[in-house]
Amino acid sequence: MISVKEADDIIHRIHYQPAMISVSLDHALGMVLGTEVTADRDLPPFNRATMDGVAIHSASFAKGIREFDIVGVQPAGVRPAALKDPGQCVEIMTGAVVPHEADAVIPYEDVSIHNGKAAVKTAEVSAGQNIHYQGKDAIKGSVVLSPGRRISAAEVALFASVGLTEVKVYATPSVAVVSTGDELVPVNVKPEPWQLRTSNGHALSAALQTMGIPASMLHLSDNVNTIAENVRRILDEHDVIIMSGGVSKGKFDYVPDALVKNGVQKQFHQISQRPGKPLWFGRGNGKTVFALPGNPVSTFMCFYRYVKPWIERSLHLTPSASSATLGSDFQFKPQLTYFLQVNVRFEAGRLVAMPDAGGGSGDFTNLTTVDGFLELPMEKSDFKSGEVFPYFPFRT
Repeated sequence: MISVKEADDIIHRIHYQPAMISVSLDHALGMVLGTEVTADRDLPPFNRATMDGVAIHSASFAKGIREFDIVGVQPAGVRPAALKDPGQCVEIMTGAVVPHEADAVIPYEDVSIHNGKAAVKTAEVSAGQNIHYQGKDAIKGSVVLSPGRRISAAEVALFASVGLTEVKVYATPSVAVVSTGDELVPVNVKPEPWQLRTSNGHALSAALQTMGIPASMLHLSDNVNTIAENVRRILDEHDVIIMSGGVSKGKFDYVPDALVKNGVQKQFHQISQRPGKPLWFGRGNGKTVFALPGNPVSTFMCFYRYVKPWIERSLHLTPSASSATLGSDFQFKPQLTYFLQVNVRFEAGRLVAMPDAGGGSGDFTNLTTVDGFLELPMEKSDFKSGEVFPYFPFRT
């Protein structure tokens, strides 16, 4: 049995190598950017008015001019007007090009317009006010986005602004989510008193969907030949396999042997942690396998502690490191790393985690009432309010 840190070190040495693919602008959301994006022109490409009002040259105001002749209206999307005299101005709309001779936009609230003239009512006008200057955000050719970031609506808007109709992204792995166990029946089947509805597969598939990764969801019965044959097929068809159940020391836990017989080399089996001690991890023929314990909370927490960060690193994302302050004293006696379920809140600028341990590794219901878990080190048994520990959220 190895420590959590040893397991982390082993897992982090192994990566899925994603291919680079091109997707259309409308299908880039949620993908991971694969290349640098540069500005094809200055952003903004012209001096842009940020308010509705009148555009003047501030030097004219400084010389004492308070009433300006209006020589036109400048809407957005048209060639800029010209101011030929220091005492002239144009009415200008938000987003419009500021005339070359103007360097200040006075909002309508600060002017009085009558008989084609704009009288300035404010006591101060400064150069540059209410103008978003050309190249302020980016100059032509500069890098505006770096690879290895999740594409949100903001990135899509920037792609469009620099003229990208296609974006290079990292392809997501082909993932199979495989549950095992004769005690499990489909969700739409009424279980016998000794049976359970399948939930782990749905939970893992949903967690992957939040990462923008679709998954095939499969179930295998507790039969040594069935598991061995299907594992071979699943490995042939997928890059990453996430299994749930069949990895402990019971007589019907056939998964580890089936994986090894099909060319998956065991990297480790069992971690000194609770929940999720029997976790099995292996790699072979370019395929990566996480075989998670079957108890619902064990499956859930092991995914967020090990699988999700591994996928993020493989896709060149930086897993979000987080920590939280324990909000009340807590004890855990066994010499194991403990994943303590918590609710979090912000207090005085820090994230505070309140324990809500639940009813053990089978208590899936408790997961719906908490936000994530703290990782409490095995070197201690008494944990004091105010101490800070790594925090793994599974709810935004």
